[in-house]
Amino acid sequence: MGTVRMGEIEVSKRTGEELVARGLGSCIGLALIDHMSGVAGMAHIVLPESSGHTSTAEPGKFADTGVPALIAQMQRAGAVTRRLDAVMAGGARMFALGEMDIGARNAEAVTAGLTRAGLRVRAADTGGNRGRTMRLTVGEFEVTVKEAGGEPVTLFDAAPGPASKRLAARA
Repeated sequence: MGTVRMGEIEVSKRTGEELVARGLGSCIGLALIDHMSGVAGMAHIVLPESSGHTSTAEPGKFADTGVPALIAQMQRAGAVTRRLDAVMAGGARMFALGEMDIGARNAEAVTAGLTRAGLRVRAADTGGNRGRTMRLTVGEFEVTVKEAGGEPVTLFDAAPGPASKRLAARA
């Protein structure tokens, strides 16, 4: 299992490997999937922008650097940008700090970064006031989200092959 910690990016082609971002409060878990090449990746984005931060050691920490860094790592692993499906979760408002809603700003910044790259969000579970865990299974290309105290919910399923075969396998 590949745990994707705050500010980290993980990319995999290993069928059956699970990429997991835990503790997504105001953070965004961004999953990118190219089911044709078998490449999947995840970033655990903490803040919307890197302005004022000089360190490039953790490009996944910020939306403005994390989205392009994840796409670049996906490309190096064999993914094709135009085939990428984007799924995101998190962006909760965890604390009442006046008008500042970091979760909403993170979600907007990630969406803007994807738009700049010519991608759109295929599925999302953002907002609210509870933390989440996001899981992506490589090969099956299923993304599930579990809200704190809740049950896992399939947010996206891009497994190759006929839908009827996938559904029958789950029954």
